[in-house]
Amino acid sequence: MRLPASILGAFAVLVAALACAGAAGAQIAYAPCGETNEFACGHLTVPLDPSGTVPGTITLALRRHRAPVGEARSAIVALAGGPGQPALPLSEQFDEVLGGVAATRDLIVFDQRGIGLSHPLACHAFERPDLFRSLEQAVAACGAQLGATRALYTTAQTVSDIEAIRQAGGYEKLVLYGTSYGTKVAEDYAQAYPTHVEALVLDSVVTPGGPDPLERSTFAAVPRVLRAICAARACAGVTRDPVADVARLQARIRRGPLSGAAIDGEGRPHRVGVSSDALFAALIAGDLSPALRAEFVTAVRAAGARDTAPLARLLATLAGAGGGEREDFDAPLYYATTCEEQAFPWDRAASPATRLGEARAAIDALAASAFQPFTAATAFDLGDMPACAGWPYAAPAPRLLTGPLPSVPALILSGEADLRTPTADARALAAQLPGSHLLVVPYTGHSVLSSEPTSCAADALRAVFSGHPVKPCSSAPPPGVRPPPIPPVRLALVAPVHGYGGRPGRTLHAVTLSLADLGRQLLLKDGVGSAEDISLAAALSIGGLRAGWARLAGAQIVLRRYSYVPGVAVSGTIAAGGGTLTIGGSAGARGTLRMDARGGLSGTLGGRRVSVAASSPATAAIVGAHGQASYAFGIHGAPRRRRARLLGQLLPGLLEP
Repeated sequence: MRLPASILGAFAVLVAALACAGAAGAQIAYAPCGETNEFACGHLTVPLDPSGTVPGTITLALRRHRAPVGEARSAIVALAGGPGQPALPLSEQFDEVLGGVAATRDLIVFDQRGIGLSHPLACHAFERPDLFRSLEQAVAACGAQLGATRALYTTAQTVSDIEAIRQAGGYEKLVLYGTSYGTKVAEDYAQAYPTHVEALVLDSVVTPGGPDPLERSTFAAVPRVLRAICAARACAGVTRDPVADVARLQARIRRGPLSGAAIDGEGRPHRVGVSSDALFAALIAGDLSPALRAEFVTAVRAAGARDTAPLARLLATLAGAGGGEREDFDAPLYYATTCEEQAFPWDRAASPATRLGEARAAIDALAASAFQPFTAATAFDLGDMPACAGWPYAAPAPRLLTGPLPSVPALILSGEADLRTPTADARALAAQLPGSHLLVVPYTGHSVLSSEPTSCAADALRAVFSGHPVKPCSSAPPPGVRPPPIPPVRLALVAPVHGYGGRPGRTLHAVTLSLADLGRQLLLKDGVGSAEDISLAAALSIGGLRAGWARLAGAQIVLRRYSYVPGVAVSGTIAAGGGTLTIGGSAGARGTLRMDARGGLSGTLGGRRVSVAASSPATAAIVGAHGQASYAFGIHGAPRRRRARLLGQLLPGLLEP
């Protein structure tokens, strides 16, 4: 006997609902993790489709750090950024950042569905991008390969997964700690399950219903962020107005192609194109590297004076590091979430060409001032609209949650220098969260708790959970990071070291400038790399600004005709106890210099005895890269911080703040 289709359908829904309830009520079996004693590893199977319409399950990979005091009735769920960033590799960092907040609560970290160890999505299109003419085509092919289930990797499903984790773990309430995209997940969970939220910690905020595909708040923040770099006369001798510098360079680019020569780690020159899109991408990458943003200001100013080499080298460094993004970032999950749920200004049923036309019309309808000193073209090129225009939608646009956010303790953190998630977005969220504490941290970019130069945000976190008032951050600039001097385009522009006239004195000063540049570039290249665990023994090579190369290998720096000032080349080896440098080149005074353990230089140049102490004006005027090390490497983990300290030992006199 065949049952009617309506009864079969109802029965299928009932079975799916029972499966959901069973998964949510199951206990999570934790076992010791092989690589750490601090966390236990576990898994939880959840429905592929929380609504029960599509059959199937997904197994989430979790880690738990037990509360050291008592039996926890609540847990902290730490949410990574993205969408597409695995959270499990960040478990120890989450534990360190949260500190005492986890004293009476379990800490739960999990890879969200579709990434890391939780059934990661994979697409042939991203393994062989050379087979596609554009990113739009690759993303469309990826969507087609994922099939009908591609609509089941949005924020709404992750919110349901968190609720399943809460139920299976037996927790009454959750503290949600999110960074970047993780804040959106936390906000959506708080709206969907307000009675199960104990508190919110939202770092680098994406607003509910966001992100804005036109990125209006990001472009509006650019002038403020650029000018903040020059606060407290930090740009003295470099520029009076970095915003005007960018605008002038943009005008130059519009008149015709612009490029510069960048020297690679083997000393070979390469032509690097300078475009508006590349400038904006470099500025955004500075969210994760204050040293990069400081170099950006100087490089743009130099390019405006027709010396494009500094900017070409900066762009080449970024390109070689993948723009500073993580290597384990999951692109299929990113586009599955972004393309499905962002409120793009187009008809989801339209053709890709029509969608692109509607998107361009939406951007063109905005005033040009909305993007200055950049243009609407850059907003279009670097947003997600070109990539998602061909996405094969599998479901209607997701329903935006409009319910109020719960009135619970909430700390909202915003880096004043953050362009990815600007402070304006944090202020908008704070207005929707009654009783929340908004803390704006100066001189800090993206991911405040892991990158701030002081302990202001960490102190605020402790204050919120101990019932104490949140104190504002100091507005005093941290030591170290400021735009470096404009690179000289010829030796005649380099002032001689006091006491030494003529070519020997200029050459000596050029050598100190070259070594300072070397230190900054090693820190910068290491700082924007994408690998999370960098061995101290691994070699790190960079090209000189004008010629040659240098390499940090183990506990020494090797230079081969490294040139920062045209016509002055530095070769030799530097170790912690000092080193010997041979000075050559077509313009400088030739000779040999010894570096002592404190960074002082002495020797013979052009047949004349010369020396410069580590604390002399010739070195004191150089950017304090040792201060940069502690500031710029906060987000890159212990191996990078150790290598930054190693640089301080190798170039001590030139790397003092």
